[in-house]
Amino acid sequence: MKKVVAYYCLVQFISPLFNSLMPCCAASQKDNVDVVLPTSYLSKSELDIWNDPSFKKYFAQSYIAETEIEPRVTVNERDKMLKVLDFISSEKMDEAVRLLEKNRKEASSAVFDFTLANIYFQQEKLDGAASAYQAAIEKYPKFRRAWRNLGLIYARKNDYEKALPALTKVIELGGGDAITYGLLGYAYSSVDNNLSAESAYRMAILLDPATLDWKMGLARSLFKQARFADAVAICGLLINDQPDRADLWLLQANAYIGLNQPLKAAEIYEFVDHLGESTYQSLCTLGDIYINQELYEMAVKSYIRAIEKKQDVNIDRPMRAAKVLAARGAIEETRQLIKQIQGLHRDQLEDEERKDLLKLRARIAVAEGSGDEEVDVLEEIVALDPLDGEALILLGRNYERNGNIQKAVFYYERAASIEKFEADAKLRHAQLLVRNGKYTEALPLLRRAQQINPRENIQKYLEQVERVSKSQ
Repeated sequence: MKKVVAYYCLVQFISPLFNSLMPCCAASQKDNVDVVLPTSYLSKSELDIWNDPSFKKYFAQSYIAETEIEPRVTVNERDKMLKVLDFISSEKMDEAVRLLEKNRKEASSAVFDFTLANIYFQQEKLDGAASAYQAAIEKYPKFRRAWRNLGLIYARKNDYEKALPALTKVIELGGGDAITYGLLGYAYSSVDNNLSAESAYRMAILLDPATLDWKMGLARSLFKQARFADAVAICGLLINDQPDRADLWLLQANAYIGLNQPLKAAEIYEFVDHLGESTYQSLCTLGDIYINQELYEMAVKSYIRAIEKKQDVNIDRPMRAAKVLAARGAIEETRQLIKQIQGLHRDQLEDEERKDLLKLRARIAVAEGSGDEEVDVLEEIVALDPLDGEALILLGRNYERNGNIQKAVFYYERAASIEKFEADAKLRHAQLLVRNGKYTEALPLLRRAQQINPRENIQKYLEQVERVSKSQ
């Protein structure tokens, strides 16, 4: 096959150099969880077009001269190109490169630069290929094949800002085929110009209605424009043809969330999990939906499946969910979730995450009336971070409830030495003194708390204490 292609290109005075291209990487509540759209699968599927045989044929055809937009060669240059092509047909690429480099001059034909660039492209020397294509274009600005291949290079390198003008130039020069429009759509989508991406994808579909990549690209561009109903409809059509494509189901689920139909989205997420194609992100989003629907047990099961699926992942979302569950009084569900987090991530937890888990444990202890356990947990937090003002204040309040005034004051004073917590700590300390009839001692603390963080209700409280103090 290589010899056939080489012979074909030899007749055309251009070298066949394309083997393959790498794949190109074809979202007011009462403690509600913001449902996070897992964007990872909005761009998950790769552009299969890179490996499609028709694309390889398309690239190979880019070597065929188009006389109205092609640089010319002199008779002498023609003879040298024939020698280059002889080397290429014999698979002597190093000799071909040396001969091309030798004859690349400022006044020489852009064909030398272009052919060298194609060899570099085949050899995965993308920077060298881009430089040589650029040289060809500077010599002959209408060199459409050079513009096209330069656009392919930049798309391969994920440099879409540079790919866009190159691909657009191809279309300006009359090269508006499906692949160019499709790659242009992908480039626009990658720089979040979704309206232009939609237009490019529609042109690609018009010229090539059989390629799934362009339809997926169109669905994503509609999704990113918040045209969720259109995205749902297109995904539905694509799913009818390819019901095993998890990325299609997940994109449709995201669109249903955008349409404020979370339960429909949840059905799809559960179906994708049944297919064995769920991801950490999709399961966390499913958990978010169940929390907002107050289906706490199902929510916890979803988060647990998520952290079991991928144990080396950031656990911000399960941690956030645990806090919301605790705030809503779902104590047993909170306990299950933090137990699973600790069990699977104990060695990976950051200090801040450890503190958050301990605070949740303390909250559970308070809800269950287990004061001793609350103290133990809070002491553990303070040992982990002596400057955790919130834990210090909670310890002070606990000791105050249990009548240990001396220890309560000790922890309030420690918290007050931390700038961020000074106002709250002094207020708590002052309230303790007022409850014990020490109004005059409480006044300086209240004034300082009000000075740091002025609040209308605290000002009224301060004035009441002042009146009582003066009346004694």
